[in-house]
Amino acid sequence: MRFKFLAYILIISLFSQTCQEEKPLEFKERNITTETNNIVEINIPEAFGNEEASRIINNRINQTIKSSLNSNTETDPSSLTVSEAIDYLNNEYLRFKADFPESAMEWDAQIDGEVMYQSDEIVSIAITSYMNTGGAHGSLNISFLNFDAYTGKPLKNEELFQDYLSFTEIAKDYYIEEIADKKELYFEPDNFKLPENIGFNDEGVILLYNTYEIAPYASGITEINIPWEVLQSSLNFL
Repeated sequence: MRFKFLAYILIISLFSQTCQEEKPLEFKERNITTETNNIVEINIPEAFGNEEASRIINNRINQTIKSSLNSNTETDPSSLTVSEAIDYLNNEYLRFKADFPESAMEWDAQIDGEVMYQSDEIVSIAITSYMNTGGAHGSLNISFLNFDAYTGKPLKNEELFQDYLSFTEIAKDYYIEEIADKKELYFEPDNFKLPENIGFNDEGVILLYNTYEIAPYASGITEINIPWEVLQSSLNFL
């Protein structure tokens, strides 16, 4: 009788564990602020469902937010929570206003996140941050974060493709076509390199060069789209 009871408990335990492991990864929008915040607005996707994958993905998103809010290079963003990073930037602004009361400059920060693509294998998220803390213009930066949809593991660009060399050659052709009639706007138009940010959407792969990455600020962001069908043989994920 005792053996049957233990066997029953084991079956229930294994069933519960299986159900938990198979729980789908989902996202909902989350707004983050603090009681003393006046200059920062954050709206980002928050993962839930698969507990371990969600934890890893949310931690990586939060780390990106903290790095974006870090106006002081002497401060390690990993030592702060997102709320502390928000308050820190607000306090920096108050110190600026105290030191330069005659200045009409207003600081502001906007961070928005979007799930660009999600499948059973991969999740691709874009984090767009705009910071204006003085100077001639604000700073706009877009970060693509790619994750294994099952484990939540952050994926390096090289891990997205079975044949990275083949993908590079395809990307180079699209790059040459994209800048063909405006080469004078780029630093080294004939020296192709892949961008730091490679992501996915429903149409295919996105190559995104942030300002200053391959061109001056006035040229803005360069975005190149490569359709799925062109990349079938070189992708690790679909």
